[in-house]
Amino acid sequence: MDIFGFIATIVVVTASGALAPGPLFFVNIAHGTKSGAKGGVAFSIGHSIIEFSLVVLLACGLLAVVEEPTVKSIIGIIGGTFLIVFGVLQIHQFLISKSDVFGEKSISLRNPVLLGLFFTGLNPYFIIWWLTVGLKLISNSITFASWAGVLLMYVAHVWMDYVWLTVTAHLAKRGTSLVGSSGYRIAMTVFGGILVCFGLYFLFSALSYL
Repeated sequence: MDIFGFIATIVVVTASGALAPGPLFFVNIAHGTKSGAKGGVAFSIGHSIIEFSLVVLLACGLLAVVEEPTVKSIIGIIGGTFLIVFGVLQIHQFLISKSDVFGEKSISLRNPVLLGLFFTGLNPYFIIWWLTVGLKLISNSITFASWAGVLLMYVAHVWMDYVWLTVTAHLAKRGTSLVGSSGYRIAMTVFGGILVCFGLYFLFSALSYL
């Protein structure tokens, strides 16, 4: 895989996770009504402190064994399976479910960096994602270019968090709602389908190591 294909894979696979509503997203919206884009940046910093630390820890654990065919196969099967599960759940949430998944939640306005740390570190979905799908991306990154690949992977991923949280916080302060629109719902449903396709690709690729 060349560098452009590598970056494209990272962006497409991680985009739905970065853009989908979650605890951090809703708190960012609530805080953004007061702080605007500045608060979104602060939330992103708190989020990335936890996330980058987790990525480094996972990469350290994989570095010595990632080239083993059995390890590659196991990671590929787990990552592919969870990608399919996440994709199907996302399609259900945005296309089938009629419940209001976009309702804002109230929260007392505190330090946004600390809130970013808190709502990232205590989000089970975030932890599960990095231990399954994210582990596969880290494995590919190490194979691609060792630690340079891991850093490139993280940069290709984290910019979406900064842009998304900053933009939505800014829109919240202006009273403009991006989430809840039919266009957003359709886009996230399409992302769900793409996740399923990548999950199948990861599964079939994993079988080649057996």
